[in-house]
Amino acid sequence: MSVQTATGSNRKIAAVIMAAMVSLAAGAMSTAASAGSVHAPLGYQVMCLKNPAECKGGGKAKVDLTADVMSTLKRVNGHVNRSIKPRYDSGADVWSASSSSGDCEDYVLAKRKALIKAGIPASSLRIAYVKTRRGEGHAILVVKTNGKDLVLDNLTASIKPLSQSGYRIISMSGANPRSWS
Repeated sequence: MSVQTATGSNRKIAAVIMAAMVSLAAGAMSTAASAGSVHAPLGYQVMCLKNPAECKGGGKAKVDLTADVMSTLKRVNGHVNRSIKPRYDSGADVWSASSSSGDCEDYVLAKRKALIKAGIPASSLRIAYVKTRRGEGHAILVVKTNGKDLVLDNLTASIKPLSQSGYRIISMSGANPRSWS
């Protein structure tokens, strides 16, 4: 779709997509030499263009895993899992931290937002794109701790160490959530 022929809200969407494509091209040129570096998913990049505050890092890259922190992780994981009604995106992959319904990415963003609000450092919260044991693509939130890295997942109420999750990481955000590897 050309930005010139789009109308109304379609024009805004087209402009955001065009900006994301320009960003991708610029990023590809600047990071081509970086071994292991990959681009964030396009849906995430578009969300970051619309809501830059949702895509910031900050604080410690690893959180101290205390009883209070674990309690916060359990509370937020359970609350978000119960609050969002599962729904697959039809068409474009739209990422949103403020949804009453959504797919795995929306759960991840809602958990990240709630944990940051609860005082967990943004840089310790990593978004991971993984493959399930059945080979399906899935998004999870990984909490980097001074002990084991923990998984918050919309498919389970339990919080498990990443090493026991059964997932194979395809890519994951870094301490700066716009940088993925």
